[in-house]
Amino acid sequence: MVDQIKAVVFDMDGVLIEAKEWHFEALNRALGLFGCPISRDDHINYFDGLPTATKLEMLSSQGRFPRKLHSFINELKQKYTIELVHAHCKPRFDHEYALSKLKLDGYKIGCASNSITNSINTMLSKSNLIQYMDKIVSAQDVDLPKPAPDIYLKAFSELGVAPNECLVLEDNENGIKAANDSGANLLVVKEVNEVNYENIISEISRIEIEDSH
Repeated sequence: MVDQIKAVVFDMDGVLIEAKEWHFEALNRALGLFGCPISRDDHINYFDGLPTATKLEMLSSQGRFPRKLHSFINELKQKYTIELVHAHCKPRFDHEYALSKLKLDGYKIGCASNSITNSINTMLSKSNLIQYMDKIVSAQDVDLPKPAPDIYLKAFSELGVAPNECLVLEDNENGIKAANDSGANLLVVKEVNEVNYENIISEISRIEIEDSH
């Protein structure tokens, strides 16, 4: 049976929004108040794409940070993140064009992110992309965030499509595992500049042609 792509689901951080540095800066600003910042190498190699709650649990499991401060740090980190979003998040023509053209072509559009709902809505609003979204799923909407596939499975269900009818765009190891385990088609990008209409349509065409043979 040929896979007919009906929906495109985007991760947010590092895919639609270049927010990785904002998350690193916000978390370190909060952790720094207690003299427990994380290194950039740790951020890239171990924490990339994970929810803040998961990052804090990893730090506590390593004996680097007390669990009783998780709630306070989480709230402070989100506050700092939103401040950075308001200061730096702006629309990108290539992303607006891509999503608007995909909608015109008849594809459903979703965002599935390990960020919390407020952060997702704020970033997508500031980048002028929220108007194109049919569904948004956050880490708060599932029991298990990425690398579990739950976020993507929930997005597909709410979009009314099967996993093999979706193309997912991801950029990091945890998101890639989640997308693969969900059964969706996957386009891996290294940076936000690779997220454009031409690359997405080219991948959709490749999938549909390959599956027709």
